[in-house]
Amino acid sequence: MQTSLASQLPSIVALCERYGVAHLELFGSATGPDFTPGTSDFDFLVELDRQAPGSRARRWIELAESLEELLGRPVDLVNPHYIRNPYFLRSVNQSRTVVYDRQSTQAVV
Repeated sequence: MQTSLASQLPSIVALCERYGVAHLELFGSATGPDFTPGTSDFDFLVELDRQAPGSRARRWIELAESLEELLGRPVDLVNPHYIRNPYFLRSVNQSRTVVYDRQSTQAVV
């Protein structure tokens, strides 16, 4: 995991709690040596709590905007339940790393 992300874990946890995130995972280049700070983005798998207050669409958009502001890089959010392409899913599964899980008392990574 990139050090720029790891150093922001307390702030990421706060954002997850604010926007009703149940589970957050990092995947893609930011999980390994292919990350290029000047050009790479951060890719996250996100599961929102359906019971959390507020519109899920609004929470999704505001989470993405807040993560981009915090990390200073573009952010892509993907709902893992909607991945249909088996090749993309295989690629995601090879690099996914849990960052936050609501059931845990702290950030996982």
